[in-house]
Amino acid sequence: MTLLPPAAPSRAEPPAPSPAPPAAPRPGTPPGRARIAPPVATRAQRIGLGIGVGGGLLLAFWLFSPILTPFVLAIVIAYFLDPPASRLTRIGIPRGLSALLMILALVALALLCLLLLYPLLIAQVTVLLQRLPSYVLGIGQAVRDALTLLAERLGPDIFDARLQDLAVGQAGAIISYLGTSLARMISGGIAIFSVFTLVTVTPVVAFYLLRDWPRMIRRIDAWLPRRSAATLRQLARDTDRLLSAWLRGQLLCCALLAVYYAAALSAVGLELGLTVGLMSGVLSFIPYVGSITGMLTALALALAQFGTWNGVLVVLAVFVTGQVVEGYIIYPRLLGDRVELHAVWVIFALFAGGVAFGFLGVLLAVPLAAVIGVIARHWLRRYIESPLYLDPPRTGS
Repeated sequence: MTLLPPAAPSRAEPPAPSPAPPAAPRPGTPPGRARIAPPVATRAQRIGLGIGVGGGLLLAFWLFSPILTPFVLAIVIAYFLDPPASRLTRIGIPRGLSALLMILALVALALLCLLLLYPLLIAQVTVLLQRLPSYVLGIGQAVRDALTLLAERLGPDIFDARLQDLAVGQAGAIISYLGTSLARMISGGIAIFSVFTLVTVTPVVAFYLLRDWPRMIRRIDAWLPRRSAATLRQLARDTDRLLSAWLRGQLLCCALLAVYYAAALSAVGLELGLTVGLMSGVLSFIPYVGSITGMLTALALALAQFGTWNGVLVVLAVFVTGQVVEGYIIYPRLLGDRVELHAVWVIFALFAGGVAFGFLGVLLAVPLAAVIGVIARHWLRRYIESPLYLDPPRTGS
């Protein structure tokens, strides 16, 4: 009997990998159904979504622009009154009641201003229409005296009689046109909005928007694409900070300047000082344009009324003082460095919005300018942090 040699020890085989435990099923998934990975949006789908939303909004503005004005105005009112309504809610007042109180206070303030100011403005329009011929004669006489003085110093060959008559006639025509336009604008200004819109549609829509404002913000936040939700929230916060600071500060500046110009011009004896002062303050919403327009109008009226350059210099001093107070006291204290909307960008946005959509475009101009500015700065920061900007220059040949 032979014995077989013992077998050589062989290398131990590695143990077979144990199967991975099955993934826990998602709650609500029927048993036996495999888990499906969530779909991933492609770049083309994201671009298509952005283009579709933007195109839909532009199409809606183009189709419904004739009827959008009261609704956009209601949105502006709700946005402006949301902070005080939220403060009332935090102290225990229901949101619906706080919204109602805010809207009623705004309507009462608007009616009070209308009852107090509109009769005064109508009286000033009557004075303007009565004195307009004498204003034209006064301006013509002042221009004739100035041209006569220039002709004496420069010689009659430069300023002859026909040129003087032409200049006087054109100055009178300009004053007549400006006076008639101002009277028409004041007397028909209330017709910009229909009484039905002012009394019913805008306050009612503003009340419902203000009451449901937090709920609508939460709903819109829930609709944001999850991939870009954080970025969109940050852009919205930046836009809200910039827009609220500019809007509230600018409205306070306009109110203070309107009171100052109206009181100061009336105090120096300008017959239409109340109208011109209020117009200058309201138009100060457009940086520099309102103050320059009001100053030129007041100087022309002062020259027509007083007939001397001393009265013109007094009116000029009123506007220079107002600009100094606005630039060095009112604007820095109310706005400071919180506003990043450049004056040129605001002027362009207001005029572009007015040309494109009329009064609706004026209402939307500043919010859209703020949004575009925030997005532009966001993309500029991304560009500065990207290889397109940080790529070092080539060296050598």
